[in-house]
Formats: sequence, C-alpha cells, structure tokens
Amino acid sequence: MNVQTMEEGYHYGVIRRAIELIDAGGESMSLDDLAARMNMSPAHFQRIFSRWVGVSPKKYQQYLTLGHAKALLEERFTLLEAAQNVGLSGTGRLHDLFVRWEAMSPGDYARKGADLTIYWGWFESPFGPALVMGTERGICGIGFAAEAGAEATMQDLLSRWPQATFVEDPMRLRPWALSAFGAASDRLEPVPLYLIGAPLQIKVWEALLRIPSGQVTTYGELAQSIGQPRAVRAVGTAVGRNPVSWLIPCHRALRKSGGLGGYHWGLPVKRAMLAWEAARSEA
Repeated sequence: MNVQTMEEGYHYGVIRRAIELIDAGGESMSLDDLAARMNMSPAHFQRIFSRWVGVSPKKYQQYLTLGHAKALLEERFTLLEAAQNVGLSGTGRLHDLFVRWEAMSPGDYARKGADLTIYWGWFESPFGPALVMGTERGICGIGFAAEAGAEATMQDLLSRWPQATFVEDPMRLRPWALSAFGAASDRLEPVPLYLIGAPLQIKVWEALLRIPSGQVTTYGELAQSIGQPRAVRAVGTAVGRNPVSWLIPCHRALRKSGGLGGYHWGLPVKRAMLAWEAARSEA
C-alpha cells in the first residue's frame, strides 16, 4: 500500500467518524469538540474536513437537521421529465464520472449471474466501510456496512446474483472506488456502471440517474417519469433493490411529505449522503 493510498484511507476514516459525531451531537457540538475527538488540532481538522466535504464542519451540521429533507423538497425538487430532456451533462459531479452505463439483458438477468465473474473489495468511504463489486464492464454493486455490518452487507450483495463467480480483487476495483468516493477531482477516473436487474428495476434506476446531485425527487415523480404513475409501490421496491448505492442515487428519492422514506443501508447513511451533496452543491 503506497503513501497516497494510506492517506486516502486515513482521511476517509476521519470524515466518516466526524459525520457520525456530527449526526449524533447535532449543532451543539463545537469545532473544538469535534477536533478533540479526532485527536487533531481544530485548524488541521477543519482543513481536512473542508477539503473532502467542501464546506466547514459547522456548515455541514446545518444540513443534518431533521427538517433538511423537507427543505430539499421545497427548494430542490427535480422534475424528472425536464431532467430527461436536458440529459445528464452538467447536472452533477457524480454524473460526470460515468463513461457509460449499460444494462444486462432480461435473459441474462433471469440466469442470476451464471457465467458472470464479479470482483469485489472493501474500501473506506465518507459513509463508512463500503463493499464495491464490479464486472469487466463496470461497477455493479456498492453496499454500506456502517449500519448493517460487514457480514450482512456481503451476504446481501452475494444473494443478488447467486450463480455468479465472485473473486476478491480490490486492486482491480480501486480506481473506480476512489473516483466514486474521492474528493480531489484532478485524480478522478471515469466510472462505468453495469446495471444488473429486471426491466422495471432498470427503468427506475435510469430515472434515478437523472436526478442532479444536491437535488431530490419523490417516489411518485419517479413512477410518473417511467410512464407508470400508479405503480408507486412497485417503484419504491425497485428503488430499495438498487444494488449500486450512492452512484445510482436512490438516496435522492423522498416521500411526498418530505419524510426520508426508507433506505436499504440505514437512514443515518441516507441523511449523511443528502447532507454531503447539499453541502457540496453550495460550496
């Protein structure tokens, strides 16, 4: 492991622990308190946090308040039909990472991954330990273990494609993983996605990809955008089955009331992701 890799892993760990502390302590936790918990000086901690998140710890605290989801719906609601007409260009930093995304054919999906080799590895991310999986064509799975635990996260993704051959190879996936979670844009490499799902799921996931970073939509709007306005429940299920969390942004789907709704990897992770993106969009 080289020095750059060690530094990236260390900083991811710092940011993850800081987000957890901010989430638990709310706006009452001062910069000095946070820095002390990180065993760092306030100035050094603020520099690292601002570099990776894009705003100061104090500003980030404001995005983790309970009313943030409702404010997002009021201020940053995205009409997916308009987003579809515009396309993905310029709609958010994460979207700029994708060289392409392609979907497995329905017939191949029905075979549950037979004859498919999927590589996997664990990586640090701002949202806790992340399990990244990918084929030769691109990332096909990202799961987060902060709430579920490593074993449950692994079993969850393995069960998606039970007939596939799984090979541990984090170095093969490392450039894509660093781009997915990185903050230093000059080091990012394009990330291809390989969507493995049923036809309805693919439609929903493609609709999720049209939501710009820092903005949100509702489950009903997702259903409307794929031409099935009465299938809100089925759309919600498809959102929950998204295997590529974060890059296919199911965390940007909220209830019409402004409630967070569910999140497969835990609501604290969803809140952290929404706050992270909102902070970056205003940085």
